[in-house]
Amino acid sequence: MEKQNVFVGRSLTVIEDLSKEERMYLFEQVRTLKRAMETQDTQTLERFRINDKDFGIYEVFLEDSTRTKESFRNAANFHHVKVSELNSDSSSFNKGESYADTFYTLSGYANTIFIIRSKLEGVCRWLEETCTSYAERNHLYRKPVFINAGDGKHEHPTQELLDEFTFLEDNDWSSESLHVALVGDLFHGRTVHSKADGLKIFNRVKVDLIAPPELAMPETYVQRMLENGYELRFFDSIDDYLAQPDRAAKWYFTRPQLERMGDRILQRQAELRRSITFRREFMDKLAPNTKFYHPLPRHKVNPTIPTFLDETELNGWERQSINGMYVRIVLLSLIAGRIGNDFLPPARPEEKEEEDYIQEVDLSSLPVREKVVSEGVQPIHDGLVIDHILKGDAPGEIRNHMRLISSVLGLDEQKGGEWVSTGHKDAGTFKGIIFRPGSYELHRKHLKRLSAVAPGCTLNLIKDGKVAKKYRLYLPPRIYNFDDLACTNEACISHPEQHEGVPALFYRTKDNHFACAYCGKNHSFKEIWKSKNK
Repeated sequence: MEKQNVFVGRSLTVIEDLSKEERMYLFEQVRTLKRAMETQDTQTLERFRINDKDFGIYEVFLEDSTRTKESFRNAANFHHVKVSELNSDSSSFNKGESYADTFYTLSGYANTIFIIRSKLEGVCRWLEETCTSYAERNHLYRKPVFINAGDGKHEHPTQELLDEFTFLEDNDWSSESLHVALVGDLFHGRTVHSKADGLKIFNRVKVDLIAPPELAMPETYVQRMLENGYELRFFDSIDDYLAQPDRAAKWYFTRPQLERMGDRILQRQAELRRSITFRREFMDKLAPNTKFYHPLPRHKVNPTIPTFLDETELNGWERQSINGMYVRIVLLSLIAGRIGNDFLPPARPEEKEEEDYIQEVDLSSLPVREKVVSEGVQPIHDGLVIDHILKGDAPGEIRNHMRLISSVLGLDEQKGGEWVSTGHKDAGTFKGIIFRPGSYELHRKHLKRLSAVAPGCTLNLIKDGKVAKKYRLYLPPRIYNFDDLACTNEACISHPEQHEGVPALFYRTKDNHFACAYCGKNHSFKEIWKSKNK
């Protein structure tokens, strides 16, 4: 049986779409290509080249770009393929057409790879899903592939690839450990956000985050770095960082995007810029063999890496930029199947069994109770009782959340009530109770909704004054297929105000939040319901 090339037809929407092993293989190919480029080894270069004038690569840049756009354009031209560009100023987006309809049309014109930059976060993930279905139902001979060239404040995976390659290049090709300082606008910078997962190619990672509070790394990415086992340290300025002895030999700067933050921040821009700008007086405080990196462009008036450093040994950013085209040439070659047949993917770990987050209690193991009674709640003959809601939270928070539960489950128009009570063993620990008399037939879909909106609760179904069924509910590993779910990130492709018709989808994180499958934003289980956010 012929071995399948695992890279063919793969999209790159976030850096985690390529495993560590796949990226390390890609980087070995980049090393080979780079040597061939530098020596003009035409025989080796031809091994990478797609050489198919009918192979369509489409650039769709809906935000301004120079380096990424031209790097991809030159990478595509290297391959001798059909290269097209969508003129965003006169495109159908300006006529109110959805992303899906636009890319359905372009996919039907024999285009295979779409390189997209957009302010909409998660757009490539959605297009990969919906355009795959489009290709199948219309019998296209190639499934469209999507490469994220930067989506809002979310990720920039091809920049992450070239950054990782350059770090390895300056690490003697060792992936054993990395100590890097991330300096600048860590709040808006999608290139540093990609590092939350990207740096996992190194076995041990230490990251120093250098930014004033106004430009600090969002908590979602801080939490992900911690989950990935990185050692993190936080500093408000380069001055503070250099005042301590343990300094990284790799510094990664980003441009402060203060113009996005309003007048209050702009009034302090000189102070904020100074805190993240390298100054001549710092030169003798650097660790030996230090290298500076930057995704570029530098601000010509206020560069965080001043131009007096261009001729110094600190300059790693120019080679980093050059590496970008090499990385993108190899990425396109892999997706097209020109190379990659010799890659041996590691054995996949066995898939874990779907965990049982809805647990029905064996009633025979419980004490026999003729009635369901809670403090202040009259017994009910038939109905349901939801107990242990938000156990341990404040009474006001519990009351507010019980209103949300009633709305989510469609109980707000039913007779019954809510109650805040304390446990028998701990009078200082509050919990919520919802009771509704009547006849209820709850299916797994209803139980899944309840587990997502009230994890940790118990559900009692009462019949003839006795507990007929009892469930203990926990946070589900994912939540989807409900019309009243919504990501709270207004820049997300799935946010209702984007009007793209993208259904919300969330995955549970290690710290029991729900992360949006498109933009990655973390939410508590209380935040993902539209009725909560009205």
